[in-house]
Amino acid sequence: MRQEAFAARHGPEWREFETWLERRGGRAARRRPAGDSAALADEHVPVRYRRLCQQLALARRRGYSPQLVEHLQALVQRGHDVLYRAPPAPWRRGLRFLAVGFPRLVRAQRGCLWLSAALFVLPTLAMFAAVLAAPQLAHSVFAPHELARFEAMYDPSDPRHALGRESGSDLAMFGYYILNNVSIGFRTFASGLLAGVGTAFVLVFNGVVFGVVAGHLQAVGHGDPFWRFVAGHSAPELVAIVIAGAAGLRLGLALLVPGRLRRVDALVQAGRVGAQLCLGILAMLVFAAFVEAFWSSTGSLPAAVKFGVGGGLWALVLGWLALAGRGDGEASTATVGRAARRRRRGASTHAD
Repeated sequence: MRQEAFAARHGPEWREFETWLERRGGRAARRRPAGDSAALADEHVPVRYRRLCQQLALARRRGYSPQLVEHLQALVQRGHDVLYRAPPAPWRRGLRFLAVGFPRLVRAQRGCLWLSAALFVLPTLAMFAAVLAAPQLAHSVFAPHELARFEAMYDPSDPRHALGRESGSDLAMFGYYILNNVSIGFRTFASGLLAGVGTAFVLVFNGVVFGVVAGHLQAVGHGDPFWRFVAGHSAPELVAIVIAGAAGLRLGLALLVPGRLRRVDALVQAGRVGAQLCLGILAMLVFAAFVEAFWSSTGSLPAAVKFGVGGGLWALVLGWLALAGRGDGEASTATVGRAARRRRRGASTHAD
């Protein structure tokens, strides 16, 4: 075979492989449009690499031009460096997941995410407005001694204790907040096994509690210290609970509407996604507990500083989840997912 025919026949494969190498290096991912058909799926790379090695051997044996041989040799060497290099350290993989993989996974749950947010936010706003309009409603949710304890925790005239708590060192409260936050997040997710009803109940219940407490403290004149306390850690904590709710609702949908999959297979698939989401949720809740223990409880800082930091954290958390990991890496992931779903549908059709 002449060199021109050889290059014309195999050139598209070489370009696809080079594109994959650039994407793995993070350079072309920013330059190529999101729908580029030249993207090579990761599972096809080993076969393509073996073909490339065979083509390099043929080019050498047939005496093709040094330029072509050098180009193929460079592709083979770059492919070897990527495919056979040592795997990254676990902490690097964890950081990459938090920086890129977790936001992509959250965005992939957008339907359940919006429903989870509505189940939490709407009861919160409704109960906050209702308690402001009729303060006696708070007594139908909490006993008088519980309301008195909330008032003491956020009493603006008592500078003796930290905001939001009655006693305990910052380190001790850090551990308590981790336990409390993680338990709420786990219950929100795991209760999705009750066909999603459990997750919906946990979200609505927590929304009602938060709305009643906020409305009561605002009504009795303790709103300023309360909002100064929650401003700092509210972004990572509340958003994590909403994401846990989305993961739980996905579990419920897998049970109720498994689609073409068997119910158990749909549940396993949703459980795997939920387990990955829980890793990011755990990181967010631990960070929220740290902020809550060491920053939110500091009562000496002015409200402008507290609200400024809280607003900055809201912007960072929402920007991270909305923008991190965007690009054609995300498009390629979606393309692979669609291809997998098509293969499953085809297998189901043949089985029928």
